[in-house]
Amino acid sequence: MADIDTSNGHPAMDYAEHVHTYRLFLNLSKFVLIGCIVLLVGMAIFLL
Repeated sequence: MADIDTSNGHPAMDYAEHVHTYRLFLNLSKFVLIGCIVLLVGMAIFLL
């Protein structure tokens, strides 16, 4: 993942927490996408 230059940011901004939340969002999105693909493959196999 790309590094974020926080030197010009606002001192009140919690960049570590922002990066943590963004990584959590990416991981959650990945698992939801994988779950949808598994669901669609299962539907294609068992419903047709």
